[in-house]
Amino acid sequence: MKKILLGDNLVGLASLPDAFASVVYVDPPFNTGKVQKRDRIRATSTTEAGDAGDRGGFGGRRYTVERVASSTYSDSYDDFEAFLMPRIEASLRCLTKNGSLFVHLDYREVHYVKVALDRLLGRECFVNEIIWAYDYGGRPKSRWPAKHDTILWYARDPDDYVFDYDAIDRIPYMAPGLVGPEKAAAGKTPTDVWWHTVVPTSGKEKTGYPTQKPLGVLSRLVKVHSRAGDVVLDFFAGSGTTGEAAANNGRGFVLIDENPDAVAIMQRRLAAHAPDLIDLRPSAPR
Repeated sequence: MKKILLGDNLVGLASLPDAFASVVYVDPPFNTGKVQKRDRIRATSTTEAGDAGDRGGFGGRRYTVERVASSTYSDSYDDFEAFLMPRIEASLRCLTKNGSLFVHLDYREVHYVKVALDRLLGRECFVNEIIWAYDYGGRPKSRWPAKHDTILWYARDPDDYVFDYDAIDRIPYMAPGLVGPEKAAAGKTPTDVWWHTVVPTSGKEKTGYPTQKPLGVLSRLVKVHSRAGDVVLDFFAGSGTTGEAAANNGRGFVLIDENPDAVAIMQRRLAAHAPDLIDLRPSAPR
């Protein structure tokens, strides 16, 4: 199953079958109160120097640079919990009996959503608070810089869920000399704090979509919490990172987003996997 759904995620979720996804991962808007936008540029080779947008490149080459329109969305909600929780509740029907839910948030709303998820699923279903830590961006001088997101992991059944320990990617020891050459060569398993850089501005992974999450973070989650042939559901799919992580690791995916720009990015990004596109908007041709 490889599908991209364009439309409201409540409508999309209602159209999906029961118990088909072993993982539901969502990275909803963070309620920052801002319009999320990621500036992009296009560089074109030129033989003339002196333009306002002129830049130098490797081997003496010159380029003119222009700004390209970016995807944007409003990230402001008067009652974020009332917006998010009905959508999460609607997605639970799609989870397999041994499936897991992952909700990716930052410091603004994570504490409120944690309490709401405990009420919805039961505190016994909470397994881990995963911290994705990074070191990028500005550093205010009036408080400690906020350089982490939180991923809340809930198991549908706390006694039966997928956790493939052998699929965990190993990371280097900070002091390899203290553990011996064999352990140092093998590396160690990560803890619940995942150190991973943000998507590099000039990297191949970059799509230009605001708030794009790194493929490495989603790949780890998909590999460990699902099995080959399983399906992963993301109903705030954005740039489609979850779909790429799933497809690269032999999983299917269902991605939902109501932003046509996001869906266009997903289509380009996942074209090699030939996903079905389903337009759920009321004005869409039938």
